[in-house]
This record gives sequence, C-alpha cells and structure tokens, in this order.
Amino acid sequence: MDFIKKNYEKILLGLVLAGLIGVLVFMFFYITADQQTMSDRSSGYIKRTSKTLDDLSLAAQSNAVIRLQSPYVLDFNTANKLFNPVEWQKEPDGTLLKISSNKVIGPGAVVVTNIDPLYLILTLNSVATNELGVRYVIGVEKQAEKSVSKRRPQSRYVSKGDKNDTFQLVEVKGAPENPDALIVKLNDSGESATILPSQPFKRVDDYAADFRYDPEKKVFHDRRVGDRVAFGGADYVVVEVSSNQLTLADQSNQKKTSLPITP
Repeated sequence: MDFIKKNYEKILLGLVLAGLIGVLVFMFFYITADQQTMSDRSSGYIKRTSKTLDDLSLAAQSNAVIRLQSPYVLDFNTANKLFNPVEWQKEPDGTLLKISSNKVIGPGAVVVTNIDPLYLILTLNSVATNELGVRYVIGVEKQAEKSVSKRRPQSRYVSKGDKNDTFQLVEVKGAPENPDALIVKLNDSGESATILPSQPFKRVDDYAADFRYDPEKKVFHDRRVGDRVAFGGADYVVVEVSSNQLTLADQSNQKKTSLPITP
C-alpha cells in the first residue's frame, strides 16, 4: 500500500498514457476499415465501363443554313404597298400627280443654273486736299449684305488713322496727294487690304445662286443664304451657297438637299 500511496500519480499517468495509446491503435484500425468500406461502396455504385459516343449530327444546323441562303421573299411594295405606299403630289392647278420612279419632283428636280460670288469691294474714288489736310474718298460696296439698300456702293471720307464701320486707314504709301496705295485694316476679320488707284480691293464674302424648278416652270434669281422659296407644295430655305453647289432645307422636316451647279 505504501508503494501505491507514494507512486499513485505515476500510476494514474501511466494508465492515461496506456488509454491514449489504445485509442490511437483503435483509430488506426477504424480508419483503415472505414476507407475500405468507402472503396467497396464506390466500386459498387460507379461503373467504370467506357462507351463510344455516337457521331455528332449537324443536320439541323445544315438545314438552317440552307434555308437562310434561299429566304422567302414577301413583296409589300408592288402588290399591297404595305410599307412603301404610293406618294402623290398636288399640282398648282389642284390635280393629283402620282409619283413614280421616273418622275422627279421636289428639291431633287431643282436645276442650279448659275452661282455668282458676292464681293466686298473697296475703291479709291478720289483724293481731296484742303486746309485740314488730305482726305480720301473710298467707295465701299458690300454685295453680300442682306438689306438691298446696303448693297449699293457708298462713299467713306477718311484720313490716315480714321476708322469707320468697315475699315481703318492705317498707312498711305507714296505722296499723300497722289498715293501709290492705301493700306486699310478690315474690322470684321482684322486682315490688311491694299487699295490701288488703278485696282480696287476685292474679297469674296458669299455667293448667290440662280436655279429653276421645271415641274412648275418656276425660276429663282439671286437667291442667298436665308432666302425662302416655295415649290412642289413645300417651303424651303437656302442654308448654304458655295462656289459649286446650292443647299436647300425643307421647312417641314429640316431635311437638307445639296445641288451641284449644272454647267
């Protein structure tokens, strides 16, 4: 008994260690048995026999491609006009005209016959000498002005350094009483322009067009940007005139039509 009393802690520790060793030995055999059981079940449920797959059939896709190469065409134009109704045009006398492919009306029937440049022209008309000094009479012609009254030539009396609504006289070359050239600075662009006694200064500011509309036998002269015209039962505005073409815009839908000049 004395031995047990003196060494009971060691005896308990030994028993615990023996139990742990027993558990580990048991777990080893248990895990091995469990793995074997799972292997047996997997081999029983999963059949590992291989089978050759059948050839892939593309018959459905091939038939669809063949159908797309020869689609069924539905005619909604010549028969019932479902999506392409016939367009009719009301003539000035009130009659209705059926528009066909060989009948051109509207802005496409406009024929541009002429396009003229509109110039800014500065001309040295005369030189006036008095007790106040030398003054120059310069003719100013603005052909592109919207107002007709402003298109006519007008005179400007200037001395060196003077500025008006169109230009400023910045330099006089040669004798002031008989100048070889006048150098002016244009107000709108800031560019320099040279006016010779024998040759005026000219700059293209815009263009004006002459055109006709044959279906109604209408003729339009000197039409500029912003001018309004009417033909074919519609109203149009001139939105652009260049050196070689005229552009009209339909007032109802703002559709633009560019028309080259006909030589």
